[in-house]
Amino acid sequence: MIEKLKDFIVVTGHYGCGKTNFTINLALDFVKAGRKVTVVDMDLINPYFRTSDFKGILEEKGVEVITPVFGATNLDIPSLPASMYGIFEKKDVVIIDVGGDDAGSMVLGRFKPQFDKVDYDMLYVINRFRSMSTDLDEAVEVLGEIEAVSGLKPRYLVNNSHMMAETNQAIYEEGKQFAGMISEKTGLPVLCHTIDREFYDTGIVVPDVNDNIYPLEIYVKTVWQKNKIVRI
Repeated sequence: MIEKLKDFIVVTGHYGCGKTNFTINLALDFVKAGRKVTVVDMDLINPYFRTSDFKGILEEKGVEVITPVFGATNLDIPSLPASMYGIFEKKDVVIIDVGGDDAGSMVLGRFKPQFDKVDYDMLYVINRFRSMSTDLDEAVEVLGEIEAVSGLKPRYLVNNSHMMAETNQAIYEEGKQFAGMISEKTGLPVLCHTIDREFYDTGIVVPDVNDNIYPLEIYVKTVWQKNKIVRI
């Protein structure tokens, strides 16, 4: 899947859609493919589940992580380090994890002149079972708002529909169908359908042979996920 992407990637979506976990997997897979990777945490809105919180995991694998000045704390002050302005000069793979919805994507507007000079892919991550994306029109509206405030053009959809431990074949199929409807309405192709690697390996979810599947390791977990969960 990563071979389809350009070297400059922007990951957007609604709150709780799984952008950060997707970003971590993407970065580590590029490393496995022998690429040098820089991950940029541009989430200045939500103090929870930021890429900054997983800096150790990424740096251990050789990924450079650039965070907001207060990205590793509970403070929400929209301060950007000077290193963020240098990402457009890099020859690495650069992956930007952006805050949720239009509010979080406003920071991208600061860099619009720089984006106009690079070839990028902007991804819109969707989860059929999360707030702000359960309705087709609402999900499309959020995408339009992100595009409007950032000034950037989305390229692909990423279907990350799941219900954590309760995910099963029916949930996967419903999410895939929903992604197809958004694709049809927006004209954006679906880059991939994600599946928890454990569900994929054990056959809890069996995708169609023609589905573009991207199995994910789950790094970003809620408090109750960090404790032992009995899968249903």
